[in-house]
Amino acid sequence: MAENILIVTEDEVLLDDLLRLCAAAGTKADVAHGAPAAHLDWSSWGGAVSWERAPLVLVGDDCAKAPGLGGVAECGARGARRRAGVLLVGRDLDDSGVWERGARIGAEGVVLLPDAESWLTGRIADAAEGIGEFALTVGVVGGRGGAGASTLACALALTAVRMGQQTMLIDGDPLGGGLDVLLGGERAKGLRWPAFADSRGRVGGSALAESLPRMHGLRLLSWDRGESVVVPLEAMKAVLSAARRRGGVVVVDLPRRMDETVAEALVQLDLGLVVVPAELRAVAAAHRISSRARLAVPDLRAVVRTPGGPSGPRPYGPGLDESEVARLLGLPLAGELPWEKGLLEYVDRGLPPGCEEGGALARFSREFWKRTLSEGGAPE
Repeated sequence: MAENILIVTEDEVLLDDLLRLCAAAGTKADVAHGAPAAHLDWSSWGGAVSWERAPLVLVGDDCAKAPGLGGVAECGARGARRRAGVLLVGRDLDDSGVWERGARIGAEGVVLLPDAESWLTGRIADAAEGIGEFALTVGVVGGRGGAGASTLACALALTAVRMGQQTMLIDGDPLGGGLDVLLGGERAKGLRWPAFADSRGRVGGSALAESLPRMHGLRLLSWDRGESVVVPLEAMKAVLSAARRRGGVVVVDLPRRMDETVAEALVQLDLGLVVVPAELRAVAAAHRISSRARLAVPDLRAVVRTPGGPSGPRPYGPGLDESEVARLLGLPLAGELPWEKGLLEYVDRGLPPGCEEGGALARFSREFWKRTLSEGGAPE
């Protein structure tokens, strides 16, 4: 498929506008002036090759009115064929005939400028970038402080890489110390959150990934060691949308506080995990978190950590096992996560959580992805 989109028009003003939108979308365009005359073979038209290969074709309404291009979708005898990814672009909001002309040339839609400029710019960028299925996006939040949400987020991302998934890990907690530190990559080259603080509108998914540090096979958006602790809502929206358009898997480590930026991240999740130690106070704290998060997340589940800590696991208290914790929270149970012996030593040595394939974190993460990915992945 050709890298450039195709513009078909003889309207110089419209052409200038469409080339401007292509530049704003970060892509180039081939231009085919006019339309194949009715008496000519389709293959003799200058835009025939691009018509077949271009990821997106923008047909000016001036050409759709011409006898030649009016046969673009119906001149099979001359070698033309209908194809997906054709838009008819016009300007006259009062011309009801534009919809009939769009149907006649086989367009998937009609775009009227200048009203739809923003939408068309995004559509051009999506076509140039080759957007496929959106990423399966999973958010992890702690039911209480120290529950291990960041640790689980890192393990999930690392395990997704091992399972062959294109993976991005996003650190949404500015006060968490930085996931790059937890992964042993605080000196890795690449952009951190402060570089995206002014992001608005559309960010390219591939460009975002290439700008981020790469470690352990995944792309990581984390925090630097500066004083900035704020992600504006528009920046979160732009960055997370770009990550999802890239496809594969996106894991987001979320803070326990709920502001408008976190709410934006929650809205973009396909699935949320609340990590809850099996302790009564932790369950009480997690209930507050989950009751607010479930308003935005369509699929919110509980991950129950067995009682204990670095010194080792302890037996469940009377009547408080993982099923009871999930019941008290009113959430489906995503699974039980035992404490992993030696985890702190791994992290102190610069090894990422989940690096031990036989450990509890890696085992939980493998089973989680097997179930979740088999459920059909992310919706478009």
